[in-house]
Amino acid sequence: MSRMRVLPDTLRDLLKEPIGFLANEQQLLELLRNENYIVSIGDLVSYTLLKNGIQPVFCVVDFKTQRGDCSTEVKSTLRSFGKMRKVIHNPAASLSDELWDAIKNAYLDLEKGSLRIEVVGEEDLAALAAIYLAPRDVTIIYGLPNRGVVVVKPTEEHKSKVKEILDKM
Repeated sequence: MSRMRVLPDTLRDLLKEPIGFLANEQQLLELLRNENYIVSIGDLVSYTLLKNGIQPVFCVVDFKTQRGDCSTEVKSTLRSFGKMRKVIHNPAASLSDELWDAIKNAYLDLEKGSLRIEVVGEEDLAALAAIYLAPRDVTIIYGLPNRGVVVVKPTEEHKSKVKEILDKM
């Protein structure tokens, strides 16, 4: 993959549907209790895990929420996470090679310890790369604005759903 993928307006509605199981916070914590490798995409989702003592192997954050900048508490909690930190650029409504490669490399280095990928721009489509590139034993979680948190296992079905979207970008 060697190009910027941009989300066409025609796919926006499709992404409002969860790829995986839509959970509330209590269900989320229950579902993740026995998972070894959790990848969290988004600031509030990652914050929810951390404040409940759940450590993702890596998270992708941009220090923003729908309503603008994250609160100071959310930012400082997120900044305290991760043995390693990688800063990359990714424009809104797109999936840059830089973000794609950062996620791909994070999966290759799962044993190296926790990683925080900080996006300058927006991480809104990072979940697509995270699901598509994920090895089998990973659980991906991402926020769905105003609906809850989506918990995804990288099954063939989920990967092919993501591939359909990626192919149209």
